[in-house]
Amino acid sequence: MLPPMRNDRLLVGLAVLAGIVLIVIAIVYWVEPAKSLPSFFPGHQAGSAHHHVKHGIAAFFVGLAAFVFAWFRTGPKRTAASPS
Repeated sequence: MLPPMRNDRLLVGLAVLAGIVLIVIAIVYWVEPAKSLPSFFPGHQAGSAHHHVKHGIAAFFVGLAAFVFAWFRTGPKRTAASPS
């Protein structure tokens, strides 16, 4: 009996979407001071002119990791070698 086929399209799509969102969040962290960040962002501080560069770097690298995950999930599938 053959194993069931895996359909990873939804997972890949979600990983790409998460990667895009995280890259946009990284840009927001780099461009906006802490007082201008949305209130639900970690690091929002009223009246602060500080930029959260480390938060942006972290969001950027996690976004890149999501893209790498999606890339590897869309690669060629390995088949089991049949015994000789």
